[in-house]
Amino acid sequence: MSRLLSATSPVMVMVLAALTALGPLATDIYLPAMPAMGEALDTGPDQVQLTLSIYMAGFALAQLVCGPLSDRFGRKPIMVIGIALFLVASLVCALSTRIELLWVGRFLQAFGGAVGPVLGRAAVRDIHGPTEAAKTLSYIASTMALAPAVAPLLGSGLLLLFGWQAVFFFLAAYAAIMLIVVVLLLPESLPAERRQSVHPSAILSNFRMLLGQRAFVGHTLTNAAGFSGLFAFLSGSSFVLIEFMQLSPPRYGLWFSMIVLGFFLGTLFSGRYSHRLGRERLLSLSTVLCLLGGGSMILLAFNEIFVPLAVIGPHMLYMAGFGILMPQTMGGALAPNPQCAGSASSLFGFIQMTVAAAAGAVVGQLHDGTSRTMALVIGVAGFAALLSYWLVARPADMQPVHRDASVSAWK
Repeated sequence: MSRLLSATSPVMVMVLAALTALGPLATDIYLPAMPAMGEALDTGPDQVQLTLSIYMAGFALAQLVCGPLSDRFGRKPIMVIGIALFLVASLVCALSTRIELLWVGRFLQAFGGAVGPVLGRAAVRDIHGPTEAAKTLSYIASTMALAPAVAPLLGSGLLLLFGWQAVFFFLAAYAAIMLIVVVLLLPESLPAERRQSVHPSAILSNFRMLLGQRAFVGHTLTNAAGFSGLFAFLSGSSFVLIEFMQLSPPRYGLWFSMIVLGFFLGTLFSGRYSHRLGRERLLSLSTVLCLLGGGSMILLAFNEIFVPLAVIGPHMLYMAGFGILMPQTMGGALAPNPQCAGSASSLFGFIQMTVAAAAGAVVGQLHDGTSRTMALVIGVAGFAALLSYWLVARPADMQPVHRDASVSAWK
C-alpha cells in the first residue's frame, strides 16, 4: 500500500489535511442551522449549544484513547475504525427527532472524528523531524482552513434547500469518501520498532512524563487558551449574528468566511516564516494579536456597538493570531516526544478540547441576548494565551532543544 502514496508527497499532506478537517467541518457546517434546529426539536438555544459542547467533550475523551492505541497498533487501523464510527454517528444525528438523541449522536460523532486531528498530527511527527513538523502543520492548517471557510456557506445552502438534517447526511458522505481513501491509499506512518505498549501503566507513565515537561505543558496551555476563544465564537456567533443582529444564514456564512480568512493568513505567515523568525518570535506575535483582537471586541460590545463588523473585525485579528499560534504550539508540544507522538497528540488534544468545551458552555449558559458574553470570553482567552506563553512556554523556547531528545521537565 505504501507505494500507492509516498509519505512525504504533497498528496499525503492533502490527505492528512482532509482528515484533520473532520473536526472543524463537523463543528462549523451546522452553525447556521442551530437556531432552526432549536425550533424543529422544540428546545432553547442553551440546549442546542450543548450539542457543540458535548461534541467537544467527546472529542477530548476520545483523544485519550485513540492516540495511545495508535502508538501500539499503528495510525491507519485506528483511523479506519474512527472514521467508520463518525459515519454511523452522522446518520444518527440526521435521523434524530429529539434533542437528547442528537446529543448522543454528537458524542459518538466526536469519538470517531477525533482520529482525524489526533492521528493526522501524529503522522506528521512520524514522517517529519521536530523542526519540519511545525512547518508542515502550518501548511496543513492553511489547506484545512478551506473547510471552515466553505462549511457555513455549505451548511446554509443545505439548510435552505433540504433542512437541517441534510447537514449531517453530508458529513456521513464526507466520512464515507475519507474511509475509502484511507483504506486504499494511506500508508502506515509508524514503524513497527517504535510501537508502544497499551498497558494502562505504560500509558499513564507517558502522560506523567509529558505533564512533567515545561515545553509540553506550556505550549499545550497556550494552544488551549487560544482555541477556547475560537470555540467561544463558534458557540455564540450564530445566536449573536443571526438572532440578535438579524443576519440571514447565507450572510452569516459570508461573514464567517472573513473569520477563516484571518486564520488562513495567519497559518500561511506561520509556515512561511517558521524558520526565519523561529517559534519564540512567532508565538510572542501571535499571543499579542489574540489579546488585541479579544480586547477590542470587549470594548466594542460593552460600548453597545452592536453591528456585525464590531464582532467580525476583532475576531479576524484574533484568528490571524491563532493561525500563527496553532501550528507553532503543536510543533512545540510534539517535537520532543517522537517515541510517543500519539500519546502526546492525545493529551494535547484532550486538554485543548476540555478547556474549549468549558468556554463554549459558559457562552451558552450566560448568553444575555447580545454579544457581550461571547466577547468577554474571547477576550479572557486571548489574555490567558498570552500569560500561558510568557509564564510557562517561553522559558522552554529559550532552551536548546536537541533533535528527538526529551526536554528536561521543569529545569
